[in-house]
Amino acid sequence: MKNIIYILAFLFSTVVFPQNEMLFEQANTLYNQGKYAEAIDKYTAILDTGNHSTELYFNLANAHYKLNNIAPSIYFYEKALQLSPNDKEIKSNMAFAKNMTIDAIDVIPETGLSKLIKNITNMMSFDAWAKTAVAFVLCFVILFLIYYFAYSTINKRLAFIGSLISLLLLCVSLGLAFRKFSIDKQNKPAIVFAQESKVKSEPNYRSEESFRLHEGTKVQVLDTVNSWKKIKLTDGKTGWVNSDDIKLLYNF
Repeated sequence: MKNIIYILAFLFSTVVFPQNEMLFEQANTLYNQGKYAEAIDKYTAILDTGNHSTELYFNLANAHYKLNNIAPSIYFYEKALQLSPNDKEIKSNMAFAKNMTIDAIDVIPETGLSKLIKNITNMMSFDAWAKTAVAFVLCFVILFLIYYFAYSTINKRLAFIGSLISLLLLCVSLGLAFRKFSIDKQNKPAIVFAQESKVKSEPNYRSEESFRLHEGTKVQVLDTVNSWKKIKLTDGKTGWVNSDDIKLLYNF
């Protein structure tokens, strides 16, 4: 049974991948010809096959930007950044797209120790911090064995100090790994797709309107109740919007 699945998967890949490459080239040609709506259809057809790449999202975002589709352009720039978070060209183009948004939302600056810890935590992914912790475990074990079997007092002392440092760094890297995992789990960004969204104080239409948001604004989703999402802005404001008004930036 497994062999049949592997064969079918192989046959599927040999058919789909060349088709995607052909669609991508066709979409790029249409884009260069200024036929942005048609190019979007081609790029979207590739996405429908489950293909994800920085270039695909970036080109799709550019096509939407050319058509002044604010929310989709920002959404797909964000998707491209998920795959290439340090790409300067993506960040530059997204800045132009964000200039078309209406909402001007302040960012509450982080200061002191919390900012330092957050910056250090975000230096690497959860997997990278976990691998770092494993490396320090190996260092601790090796240095402890050197300490145990060494005859020289100096070697014992150096190995002992080194093993303590490795143990300390192990604890730090583990702590940062779990903190990164927690941050990633709580991080649920979304883009407002409605031209104008009424943000309510409670998850129902009868509740008081807190404020309004417009397409292209990025929010954080905190909770879900039926067809409502509790959101938070960078300035600290919270409220409830209809789920249809926003689109979540799911991870891959």
